[in-house]
Amino acid sequence: MAYTPVIPVDGLAGWSFLKSTQERQTEIFDRSPDIQRDVDYFNENIGSVETLDDLMSDRKLLKVALGAFGLGEEINKGAFVRKVLAEGTADRSAFAVRLNNPDYLDMARSLVVSDGALSIDESTRDTIVSQYKEQAFEEEVGTVNNNMRLALNFEREMTELANGGLSENAGWFKAMASVPIRTVLEAAFNMPTGFSQLDLDRQKEELADKANSLFGGKSVEIFQDSEVLDNTIRKFLLKAQLDQGPSATTPGFAALSILGGGLGSAGIANLLLSNS
Repeated sequence: MAYTPVIPVDGLAGWSFLKSTQERQTEIFDRSPDIQRDVDYFNENIGSVETLDDLMSDRKLLKVALGAFGLGEEINKGAFVRKVLAEGTADRSAFAVRLNNPDYLDMARSLVVSDGALSIDESTRDTIVSQYKEQAFEEEVGTVNNNMRLALNFEREMTELANGGLSENAGWFKAMASVPIRTVLEAAFNMPTGFSQLDLDRQKEELADKANSLFGGKSVEIFQDSEVLDNTIRKFLLKAQLDQGPSATTPGFAALSILGGGLGSAGIANLLLSNS
């Protein structure tokens, strides 16, 4: 059973708590029996994979490989996954390219298949394991508080996107293709209802204009600035918190009372993590 992340309060206070304890909580999560078993099996057996058939026929290996790219829920779509990997990304007509799903594209670029052969070097193996643990932690955070998961997803994905050297248009179109990035941006930028139904070019223009008015830049490269990144996440969480409104039934409400009663976030972090 995996360790369940501790997020005692919602909104900005919850985000602050999660970030201040993330390193410690991630260490505990990575030692969970389920996670350790998955990683050990992958490391011990991936070296024997020589073909796409080898990977597709081993559900345990496939679980880690898909999970590393946020595609764990796709494990039962064997024919779909096989087609993505078999066709790769070199051809503009390849299935993964036509899907325009950034997660599938990233997987197809990492797991390169040539005439049915699949070779995973040590660097790729280590990257997959690292990403699998990171994605698994974020998913587990989502079982406690989905807004926190979206914030973590956004922080990771937008950082990668901002540093990807993409053009202004390509950057925004890739951002819009990511559900976590789109969700956070639409809330943080306070985009109107029905925004997602607009023509894609119009959506891109409005996002770029909003970014420029808030942060002084029309490219996703503005998110290279950690303050801009954090500001956006804070705006998203504040909007979600205002929409939801606090109540005695809100998850973490009792803990919020404790936090306000003098124990403090550092104190409750130590208390909650000391027995983990």
